[in-house]
Amino acid sequence: MALRESHKADYASLFLKEVRFSAIKSRGPGGQNVNKVSSAIELRWEPSLSEKLNEDQKMLVTEKLAHHINKLGELVLKSDRFRDQERNKSDCIAKLNNLLEKAFYVPKLRKKTKPTKASRKKRVDTKKQRGEIKRTRSKLRL
Repeated sequence: MALRESHKADYASLFLKEVRFSAIKSRGPGGQNVNKVSSAIELRWEPSLSEKLNEDQKMLVTEKLAHHINKLGELVLKSDRFRDQERNKSDCIAKLNNLLEKAFYVPKLRKKTKPTKASRKKRVDTKKQRGEIKRTRSKLRL
């Protein structure tokens, strides 16, 4: 499976069958209702047990997302931005997608280039011109 091919891929949808969701009590908006209803969502996913990733991709995910992975090897995300579970669930999925996008992103390789002969000559000429201007500012010695 080539997960790195497109930068704006929907990675989270590939792993939805491997992800576990649980409803927890929210600390966000909701007033008195916040203490009664479990509207926050917690997403748990174990990248090391994923069937969709090869060994290199598993290593990459565990390296780049290490601060999101607990001691049990689970990637844990929480969402309590909204008052209802469905929107918090989709928010968790979006967070997972963003994290996986960042983990699988490969920056373009920089091609080393040399300055052209004309640009080097121009740089030297402007330095000489600037030096000449500064030299003419100095006091004349008689």
